[in-house]
Amino acid sequence: MVNNEIPLSPGNSYHIYNHANGFENIFESEGNYVYFLKKYAEFISPVADTFAYALMPNHFHFLVRIKPSDILWQNFRLIKSPKKGRIVTKKHQILNTNYSGTFLQDEYLTTLLSKQFGNFFSAYTQAFNLQQSRTGSLFVSNFKRKAILDESYYSKVIHYIHHNPVHHHFTDHPSKWPHSSYLSLLSSQPTLLLRDEVLAYYGGKEGFIIAHNLEADSEIDW
Repeated sequence: MVNNEIPLSPGNSYHIYNHANGFENIFESEGNYVYFLKKYAEFISPVADTFAYALMPNHFHFLVRIKPSDILWQNFRLIKSPKKGRIVTKKHQILNTNYSGTFLQDEYLTTLLSKQFGNFFSAYTQAFNLQQSRTGSLFVSNFKRKAILDESYYSKVIHYIHHNPVHHHFTDHPSKWPHSSYLSLLSSQPTLLLRDEVLAYYGGKEGFIIAHNLEADSEIDW
């Protein structure tokens, strides 16, 4: 079962997804998709590595692995907080200590991770609302996440994510949907995706293509 309240823990992998409020869309133009990924790279890439994603007009899916604690500790020192004053001062005071794996430090990392995803969604929402002359929340609150604890399950989740546009009838094959990681994983262009690791789960590019020619596993529980 999906648990929207489970913490994002360093080193763990998660299937993360969410959709728009009501019957609205979160992407109305090609530029929206591009800007969403730009903000994703800005906010999420410092804290998580990405295996795969799929963006659709009213929802999205990502498979990510949160970075290790010591790397997070260093990266959070470099991330500028959107807030000013005492909150920022407190943050810097805590992060200026060396990471030693204490319970309080790990608890603080969990808090910062949650806020970082929240800041990402907020940054995109503010820009989208301004462009579309709308107000209010764009996404359903408490984005959904499911921990993927078995590495052998990664290939199924990646396959599911790439087939989601097919499942929702936006296209008839993952290779024809431009707003997913499918084509980027097969490309030789630079990428922030964990391309080599993903392809290795399928035994290489050929295995990746063959696997994605098969229908998605309907028994996946989400």
